[in-house]
Amino acid sequence: MNTVIEHNDYIIQVKVPLPFPLRWVNAYLIRGSNGYTVIDPGLRTPDAEALWHAVLDERKIAFEHVEQIVLTHHHPDHYGMAGWFQERTGAPVLLSETGWRQVQLLWGEEQPMSALLFELFFQHGLDAAMLEEMTKHMASFVPLVSPQPQITLLGEGPVRLGDRVYEAIETPGHAAGHLIFYDAEAEIMFCGDHVLPQISPNVSFLPQVEANPLGAYLGSLREISRLSVKMAFPGHREPWSGFSARAAELVRHHEERLVLMEQKLHTPLTAYEVCRATFGDRLSIHQMRFALSETIAHLILLEAEGRIQQLEQASEMIRYTVV
Repeated sequence: MNTVIEHNDYIIQVKVPLPFPLRWVNAYLIRGSNGYTVIDPGLRTPDAEALWHAVLDERKIAFEHVEQIVLTHHHPDHYGMAGWFQERTGAPVLLSETGWRQVQLLWGEEQPMSALLFELFFQHGLDAAMLEEMTKHMASFVPLVSPQPQITLLGEGPVRLGDRVYEAIETPGHAAGHLIFYDAEAEIMFCGDHVLPQISPNVSFLPQVEANPLGAYLGSLREISRLSVKMAFPGHREPWSGFSARAAELVRHHEERLVLMEQKLHTPLTAYEVCRATFGDRLSIHQMRFALSETIAHLILLEAEGRIQQLEQASEMIRYTVV
């Protein structure tokens, strides 16, 4: 695998290794007159640190040549190295306000999101043994995102990356507060994980974050598919040129998944039972967390559209059935 790819005279793709089946996350170095912008530097691991040292040394880029670290979203495989870079460069780390709030929920004192998420999963049918494993799994991410950076809030609107001005556009769904960066003149987009080639981005429900994340995602996909994009630079896999077609394809994928889940609910089921019936029984704890959160997101949209409903019952466990 070619780890570093120079796409033009100012965009360098860096494939930062991940200890997950995804294998790597794309970070980008953007050259500019005032130094380099780093987009989404990756998950903090020894392998990632070694790669960044090698990449910078090979190109004779000193840490002080990095002028800013810009994050499309807060997920650990994109955010994790931000504090490491900031310690060495003194550069600001830019993230949306919604993303920053989730960082505090996920990795702040006592990790409040973990308790909220496990209560949600219990209500939707996940058994106690898996919840205990998931607690340890969530805690294992803290060193992979440490040290925590000081965040400079980034909103929608113009943002300079290198010597070009991009439009930061909020694109909810995969992550609340997710930003893409679009250069209308060059028809180039850094799309993070909002639209990916070959992979369907996970769309999860998280408590106290987004009431209907899949509804927000589909609306955003339909909106940004109208943009003219010659080349999209994603968070995973390779840059590609069929952005609008892929966005439309993802809308169809989720519409089909909604029908599939709705059909399963002619028999009342918990979200966990729907998840296993949809994604199978051979999921790791890491995969189960995403699969169950995504199942819940689909069921929330189906309920919002009046296609399914929760059963009234005495127990704390939530079951759904078709209307």
